[in-house]
Amino acid sequence: MAVFVCRSAFLGFAVLLSVLAGSANAQLSPSFYSKSCPKLAGIVRSGMASAVQKEKRMGASILRLFFHDCFVNGCDGSILLDDTSSLTGEKNAGPNKNSARGFEVIDAIKTQVEASCKATVSCADILALAARDGVNLLGGPTWNVPLGRKDSRTASQSAANSNLPGPTSSLATLISMFGNKNLSPQDMTALSGAHTVGRSQCQFFRTRIYNERNVNASFAALRKQTCPLSGGDGNLAPFDVHTADGFDNAYYQNLVARRGLLHSDQELFNGGSQDALVRTYSNTPTRFSTDFVTAMVKMGNLLPSSGTRTEIRINCRKPN
Repeated sequence: MAVFVCRSAFLGFAVLLSVLAGSANAQLSPSFYSKSCPKLAGIVRSGMASAVQKEKRMGASILRLFFHDCFVNGCDGSILLDDTSSLTGEKNAGPNKNSARGFEVIDAIKTQVEASCKATVSCADILALAARDGVNLLGGPTWNVPLGRKDSRTASQSAANSNLPGPTSSLATLISMFGNKNLSPQDMTALSGAHTVGRSQCQFFRTRIYNERNVNASFAALRKQTCPLSGGDGNLAPFDVHTADGFDNAYYQNLVARRGLLHSDQELFNGGSQDALVRTYSNTPTRFSTDFVTAMVKMGNLLPSSGTRTEIRINCRKPN
């Protein structure tokens, strides 16, 4: 979307940033851009407010982008890279193809950020801030986002295919995959609460509503209205049957009532180790908010390995 016609004017500076950034991962801090880009938070907030006003679902879509970025070699903006003849990106990996969305929103925000402070703010940091603002604009909590991430110059479709949990994941698989990222079962259960907003395609919950037994009958009947036994794979249904675009604790109330949309959702409340925590979140929204923020910051601290070549990308869709 964004074409940066002035790229050549500061390409040398960007290359220098790339060399410096690739040497090590600095400690993240909420005040990282306080002097170099003081208007950053306001620019991102304004961009997200516009996007969410246009389509509430976008808040959930940006949050999902951040999760899918961080789980693949750290929060490095790699999910934003387009495929090229020499780079196979993550956008067409199984968990992202025809479902990851919101790239144009990040492009638009990046354009505004570049106009305010050129070659200063990483796409990864913009995505982290945008995810926070999307949650808050939908009625959820806000928090101080640690900043100072750098953008990877490459991506990994294979890592996206193997590192992201799927809609049919078991509780054991979820705990293991989050554990591989140093996220605890509590972190996993809190982060899963992101499904209090957003939509899923029929193809990902069809088996649950037609074949599984631990599903509320009236809920299954409702979902069958837009998800036939065959066809309609791309038809959408909200994760949260009550407040589809409101960030609250209704997701957990749905789980207790056997109204989890995905198999992986209901696994959190199915006679296993997370049942008690799900009940707590369903009854205590403040506890959910607190734990969600803690887990989001923890997930946001996932960074690429020290040997990864990084930079401040001028265009989020391609390396400099």
